Amino acid sequence: MDGWGGGFSGVVGDVSVVDVWEERVAVSPETSALVCGEVVLSGAELNARANRVARLLLARGVGPERVVAVALPRSVDMVAVLFGVLKTGGAYLPLDVDYPVERLEFMVRDAGAVCLVTVGALGDVLSEVGVERIVLDDPGVVGELAGLSGGDVVDAERPGFARGVPGRLEHAAYVIYTSGSTGRPKGVVTPYRGLTNMLLNHRANIFAPVVAGVGGRRVRVAHTVSFSFDMSWEELLWLVEGHEVHVCDEGLRRDAEALTAYCVRHRVDVVNVTPTYAQQLFECGLLSNSASASGSDANSGAGFASGYRPVLVLLGGEAVSEGVWGCLRDTEGVSGYNLYGPTEYTINTLGGGTTESVSPVVGRPIWNTRVYVLDGWLRPVPVGVAGELYVTGVGLARGYVGRAGLTAERFVADPFGGAFGVSGGRMYRTGDVVRWRGDGCLEFLGRRDDQVKVRGHRVEPGEIENVLVGHADVAQAAVVACATDVPGVQRLVGYVVGSNGASLDSSSLRGWLAGRLPEYMVPAVIVGVDALPLTVNGKLDRAALPAVDFSAVRTASRAPRPGSEAVLCELFGEVLGLPAVGVDDNFFDLG
Repeated sequence: MDGWGGGFSGVVGDVSVVDVWEERVAVSPETSALVCGEVVLSGAELNARANRVARLLLARGVGPERVVAVALPRSVDMVAVLFGVLKTGGAYLPLDVDYPVERLEFMVRDAGAVCLVTVGALGDVLSEVGVERIVLDDPGVVGELAGLSGGDVVDAERPGFARGVPGRLEHAAYVIYTSGSTGRPKGVVTPYRGLTNMLLNHRANIFAPVVAGVGGRRVRVAHTVSFSFDMSWEELLWLVEGHEVHVCDEGLRRDAEALTAYCVRHRVDVVNVTPTYAQQLFECGLLSNSASASGSDANSGAGFASGYRPVLVLLGGEAVSEGVWGCLRDTEGVSGYNLYGPTEYTINTLGGGTTESVSPVVGRPIWNTRVYVLDGWLRPVPVGVAGELYVTGVGLARGYVGRAGLTAERFVADPFGGAFGVSGGRMYRTGDVVRWRGDGCLEFLGRRDDQVKVRGHRVEPGEIENVLVGHADVAQAAVVACATDVPGVQRLVGYVVGSNGASLDSSSLRGWLAGRLPEYMVPAVIVGVDALPLTVNGKLDRAALPAVDFSAVRTASRAPRPGSEAVLCELFGEVLGLPAVGVDDNFFDLG
């Protein structure tokens, strides 16, 4: 290994993922494609919905380089709308409605969205954003959709995205926002060609082995990832290839016991989760070969207690522990596959599985992708030596919306030449520290900067700090990720200095942050200090910050009453390793 490696150089061509989807539907129109609760759509039914949505959007001027904001519950409509946007050649901006409204409004305006697709149940969310709202269940919109053709959108209807048009796949497919160190989120613009490349890679390296292992049949895939993450395409690519995808609603996807029961009952073959969540599913019996479908799912029925196990567990979003990797490696009939990739490279950059490594790896470059492990002078480092990971290739994102300076800082010139014929000669500086192994796989070692992962979310502490100092009573703030008693689990802690001797209350500050940041970015505890400790060079001395005993971070909470309250609190305490848990305690606040 000479400091860099590259994946197979296949031909992406002029085909988008929805083109492939349409071809699959034409072959098997009546097979089930999408399941959500009691709703089951065939490929033809889902495709017709997406085509009607596409025509609805085309009539409103949507096309290449036009962004459609999407704020919908997890449903078949969510998938139909995403596919509909892609059929127009436009780009979608997914919005997690659990985020604070102020943050969502910033994203819509920053991305320059031309319209917002939503439903009436969301009420006044984003009502003041200043773009046209398309409310799918509004009687007028329902009637308009019913009057549109469900046949495939032809090139004459979308001349800017017709096959053969130069640069067709260079247009933006989606805009995903991530945490930003400058105090505001940044939108990553990803072109269509990256999605096609990812489909080709997965078809060869993931789909084919799984299908062969189950005798050539179609497989069932659980969609559990938030649509506001590009990782949600891991499941959608299975759908494009003709497999059956089960969209789990918010309650189901967040409940490890209920999700395990669902997978058992529906014989789900593929599960895609973060390593932390995978461990919870394993503890609920996902790999036990005797998992019962009863669980906490009221509709679980008789279940399949005789030998169910998923065929594949896909992992992503954070580092994989030895325990999770070993469990997948040693369970008969199950394989694990770790997918690594920053949002700035379409979905994944590297991939590696338990069948090729006994210890956790982030793997080898995917198709049409080249990676470099470089030192501080951009020189390739030898095998076994730590260096920073740089990536380039077909899946490279365009950059950040309206942030030319930040784009130039992170997407830098490639001194080794353009990879796989991609013009521009750029590479993305990930900030991740890795090292090559002798077998050509990469191991993840950590970060060069302060960026952290919290429950699979990428978090820039600087963004939280900037919001904190916006509080009238806060003069200075520092946010760090601290280890907990649970191996591999970190929690955010905020340290604040009061303005003019102001008295600071952790609970009220956390509540104030909750109105401005997503829940996962709110520190578990905020500690008031007289001054932030500094090193001799004037930098924050993180080692000198006061330690936090998370087991002692508690708010006043009512004691449980005998019966179900007591049982639930006892179970929470058992899982979190706490001697007592009150009725009003928040599970995530406690750990």
